[in-house]
Order: sequence, then structure tokens, then C-alpha cells
Amino acid sequence: MNFLFAIIFGIIEGITEWLPVSSTGHLILAETFMNFSNVSQNFWDVFEVVIQLGAILAVVLLYFNKIWPLKPNKKTNKLTVDKGIIHLWIKIIISCLPAVLIAVVGLDDLAEKYFYNPISIAIMLILVGVAFIIVERRNKTKKNYRVKSIQDLSYKDALIIGLFQVIAAIFPGTSRSGATIIGALLIGVSRVVSAEYTFYLAIPAMFGASLLKIVKMGLAFSAGEWGLLFVGTIIAFIVSILVIRFLMNYIKKHDFQVFGWYRIALGIIVIFLSLINVM
Repeated sequence: MNFLFAIIFGIIEGITEWLPVSSTGHLILAETFMNFSNVSQNFWDVFEVVIQLGAILAVVLLYFNKIWPLKPNKKTNKLTVDKGIIHLWIKIIISCLPAVLIAVVGLDDLAEKYFYNPISIAIMLILVGVAFIIVERRNKTKKNYRVKSIQDLSYKDALIIGLFQVIAAIFPGTSRSGATIIGALLIGVSRVVSAEYTFYLAIPAMFGASLLKIVKMGLAFSAGEWGLLFVGTIIAFIVSILVIRFLMNYIKKHDFQVFGWYRIALGIIVIFLSLINVM
């Protein structure tokens, strides 16, 4: 049964990490109805974060040519540096700096202590859902986006998007992808570029979060627990590939409002379950 749960949690992570619906909210719901047996609390805390590595690897695989700066030169048979990709990574680092600062001063630990509960998460699910609907309805009157490609993003744009990412770092249930996409849409970035840039931001953001958790908790697990980690990570990787491809195709013809309505519905469900003491 533990391996079945690992598969289910891997599927949930692979879907909700990239769709702007909050992976935290969904994992808490899943945890309410499914619990690993005969594993330590330390393992569960690490499992939730480490399976994100599978999701990160999916982005690296799908966008490797767009994020790896070393390119083979056919004339010289040597590697050359793509300056455009170097500039992209500078923007990614700028976007991640505010979240890093939050982690360094320990605000993420305080946030986990005070806001990591069903009601707080439900409130953020609903608020961000409403924000998606409002922003997308406003965008319907727009004929053109200011930023239509990753290259068009300025360093200022990168910083603003990074500040929105801080909201997700402090308030669980916000959704990292949801916060950054809303921030990007508000400053005139197209839906496709908003989503793609969010994927890139996930690489250092999620890898850093996983590394910090591992450093804090350690990896002193049993063979069975290592097996659960491996299964959850592989499933998250496979599902992430499918979901990323789906989302990029979907937003070429549709907006994000459906995710806003879904978040509102999920938030109401979480509040209801909390009131009847199920969560």
C-alpha cells in the first residue's frame, strides 16, 4: 500500500507543480485521506520535497536546448557560449534572489509554523483563484502583450516576477507557478512566456528547497523508504513531462480562468472538510 501511495503522491506532484493550482493544497488533501504506514515523520517531511526533483528533471529534459548555454560549433568543433542563455540565467537568478533572502532570514520556517494549516491554505487557494479570474478578464481587452518572448524580458521584469514568487514562499496554498504567472501577466508578459519562464524559475527554486530540506532532515532512511522516494520521484518526472506539454498547448488557445475557478472550488472544499473536522 505504501508504494501505491508513493505512486499517487508522485502523480499529484507531477500535475499540481506545473498547473497553477497549488501542489501544497493537493498534497495536504491527499495526506488527509492517505497516510504512509511504518515510516518516520522525518521521511514524510523529506518525501514531500524530494519528489519535486523528478518534476525539475522533466523541465531540464524538455527545455535543455533553451537553458544549456554551451553549444557545439560545427566549424571549430569546439563548444561556444550562447550569450542569450547566459542573460536568461542572470534573469532567473535575479528572480530567485527575493525567495533566497526569505529563506536566509528564516521567514519560510515561520511561515510553515503559522500558515501551514488547512484554513490558511484554503484562503490562499481562493484569493489567488480570484486573482487569476480578475487578471485574465482584464487581459481580454488587451490586443498585444508587451513581452512576447523570453528574450524580451528585462531584468526589472525578472525582479518583479521574483517578488511575486516570495508570496508563494510565505503563504502555502498560493502556488509558486500561480504567483509568478499572475505577476508576469500583470506586467504585460504573454501567457506562453509567463508559463515557460515559471518552468525555468522552478529549477533553482525547487532544487534549492529540496537541498535545504535534505540538509536539515538528513537521509538516514531504510531501504523501503528509499524505494518509496525513488518511485515517487520517477512518477513525478513522467507525469510532469505530460502535464508541461499539455499546459503549453492549452494556453496557446485558452486563458488561465479555468484554474482560477478550480482553485476557488478546492478552497471551499478544504474549508468544509476543516469545519467538519475531517482535516
